[in-house]
Amino acid sequence: MRLTREEMRNALRLYAVTDRRWLRDDQNFIEVVDSVLESGATLLQIREKDLDDADLIDEARELKKVCDSHGVPCIVNDRVEAALAADADGVHVGQSDLLGRDIRAMIGPDRILGITARTVEQAKAAEAAGADYIGTGAVFGSSTKKDARDMPVEEFRKIADAVSIPVVAIGGINAGNVQRLRGCGAAGIAVVSGIFHSEDPGSAASELRALADQLF
Repeated sequence: MRLTREEMRNALRLYAVTDRRWLRDDQNFIEVVDSVLESGATLLQIREKDLDDADLIDEARELKKVCDSHGVPCIVNDRVEAALAADADGVHVGQSDLLGRDIRAMIGPDRILGITARTVEQAKAAEAAGADYIGTGAVFGSSTKKDARDMPVEEFRKIADAVSIPVVAIGGINAGNVQRLRGCGAAGIAVVSGIFHSEDPGSAASELRALADQLF
């Protein structure tokens, strides 16, 4: 799924990042994802670190079908080989995943490549490495990474200004704080617990999408 830069920006508007650990026992993971996409999420990242490769591939294949039914890109976090095996639309990798590897060459020219960057230098290097977008933060801390520190809005803006590809904000974002990102240069918001830890993930996604549409 090759996207233009403008299409990529639009796809980052409300970027849902999965984490099944937040769900209640009575919630079906696939059904929850379907409701989140139906409610306005514009991109899905499968981030299930507790699954082995075989289970991740099976799940990614199933979620890819759900995403396709909504016209939403589906990418896999970190595990490039699993993303390729599942025929996902792309992959998102961190700085450690780049060491000694040309991720763009591995996935080819047509899949989406997102790279985490927390400094201007990392952002420029990510763009040079063929990234379609950059994820940066944690803008408001993080409930999924306990060692994540808040990134000042001014620092986020410097990163966004340093590259020509879109940048998505991540880290502790919810309906109560998203307005604080106004004017920071983000293309959109990536949300984990603000969607999947909510009582009603579909409603949370709908509210966040409405707020994101006002901001970006």
